[in-house]
Amino acid sequence: MEEVRSEMPDSTDVTNRLVDLEEKNRLIRDRVLLLGQTVVEERDKNFKEMQELKSTLIKLKEDVGRLKELMQRMAEQITAMARKEELMIIQRQLDLLRKA
Repeated sequence: MEEVRSEMPDSTDVTNRLVDLEEKNRLIRDRVLLLGQTVVEERDKNFKEMQELKSTLIKLKEDVGRLKELMQRMAEQITAMARKEELMIIQRQLDLLRKA
């Protein structure tokens, strides 16, 4: 009879083992929850950063468009100014020819 008892695990050993397994299970569950929460927070943070970058990109595109328009107008004005200066030179040359 004593042989049978020594072969069977003691009920306190089984209880201790069960408590240890439950504790490990709880710790793993807590870690998984923390990881999940961290993933969600990182996703939200990345989403906000992407929205800010998108907004900045849109503003930059608008600024580039305005700068292109400004440069085009400046180029047109410079071309017109060059023509006026050329006309003034031709006018002076004609005045000189008339006087001569």
